[in-house]
Amino acid sequence: MSFVVPDACTLPTVDRPLRLAEFDTLFATAVRQVETVGPTRTRLRLTGPAGLEATVRDLTARETECCSFFMFTTTAEPADDGVAVTLDVQVPAQYADVLESLTRRASAVSAGRPA
Repeated sequence: MSFVVPDACTLPTVDRPLRLAEFDTLFATAVRQVETVGPTRTRLRLTGPAGLEATVRDLTARETECCSFFMFTTTAEPADDGVAVTLDVQVPAQYADVLESLTRRASAVSAGRPA
């Protein structure tokens, strides 16, 4: 599954596969639900160990540095075996295709299908 990389992305091309792999690892290990809230907003529900919130915040902060059109909102709460994190991802309308691509990838990888 290909991922739409917008022209606005400033991450060096050589680093893009590494960043995508970081997102894939997060999707595979922590994402429990992917919900399309609208064409410009997706909500991911994640669960994992206590450090999950810091991992999500670090990854999304680094992504915002190179793709400033992303707006990530992270909300965490305690869970029985660690933490539950809700990650809202929002983009301006002109980047709806990028968000759709990210949403499809999160859904596929979290379900164990090839990316």
